[in-house]
Amino acid sequence: MKRWQFWLGIGISLIFLYIALRGLRIVDVWDVLKTANYWWLIPGIGMYFLAVWARTWRWRYLLKPIKLIPTQRLFPTVVIGYMGNNIYPARIGEVLRSYVLRQDEDVPMSASLATIIVERIFDGVVMLGFVFLNLPRLAGMSGDSGFIGTIQTLAVYGAALFAAALIFFLLAAMYPQPIFRASKVLIERLLPERYQQKTLGLAERFMEGLKALRSPASVLIVFLISLLVWLLESAKYWFVMQAFPFQVDFFTLMLMNGIVNLATTIPSAPGYVGTFDAPGIAVLKAAGVAGAVAAAYTIALHAALWLPVTLLGFYYLARKGLGWTDMQAVGNREPRAEAG
Repeated sequence: MKRWQFWLGIGISLIFLYIALRGLRIVDVWDVLKTANYWWLIPGIGMYFLAVWARTWRWRYLLKPIKLIPTQRLFPTVVIGYMGNNIYPARIGEVLRSYVLRQDEDVPMSASLATIIVERIFDGVVMLGFVFLNLPRLAGMSGDSGFIGTIQTLAVYGAALFAAALIFFLLAAMYPQPIFRASKVLIERLLPERYQQKTLGLAERFMEGLKALRSPASVLIVFLISLLVWLLESAKYWFVMQAFPFQVDFFTLMLMNGIVNLATTIPSAPGYVGTFDAPGIAVLKAAGVAGAVAAAYTIALHAALWLPVTLLGFYYLARKGLGWTDMQAVGNREPRAEAG
């Protein structure tokens, strides 16, 4: 709680919440929430967990060159990671996921973190694809939220950033020795001698985590699984929409999905409070949905994304014999020294 990052995230979330709710009457939003048909959340949550299972399948594929682990054995670890993202700022859940994997499977954290970074890059590529696919639709929208007019520009910059990251990791996977030698030169020049060997070991294990990207076929498989993940998540958006008195087409929900998940990369309070809600409401309002309905839907959708996986994550954490002390160690970035 004393970390400046935490308070920065709280401040950013408050700004986004103000943007999301300005001009709305809370009583109108509450009236919509009271009359929603929440039975539709059940198939929506089911779709979300199918997406989590697909993410686990993708992670299994990325981890395969390091260690072959069955998908069903990895699934609890992935869920624990999402729970960590939901209750800690700065996506500490990704580190928690690597920590739990090391405890269970003796996979070095630096290697598994490399695979998680690769996941996030492919996620970004697919989300930007959703945005670019719908740019003509976006250009036809109108809105005074402050988001719609800048999304195209942000998408272009985001595409350049993710493309550069993807190219770097693909080159690192295909040409590990030259990249490692270049890293060694930088480490030896920039770090004190007492840190060099440990950092070199981390870099070497990190490179091991990129082995799955060494063939075009592997890259294509990871991309296709990533596309499946986000289509399943968009299907969840569709099911939850059935609970509320509005209809937009599936492509608009894909656009919303891409934009809100890109926005959640902005530092915020735990659970992406505000950074998820403001752009989601903005997209729906720009598509012609009434503000109170757009806000109620986005709030319910956010809760359905947050609560079930968080509860299941705590359940799996308890089953593994891990507790709050372990969570705090990872949250403070002070896990026990990495083995291997």
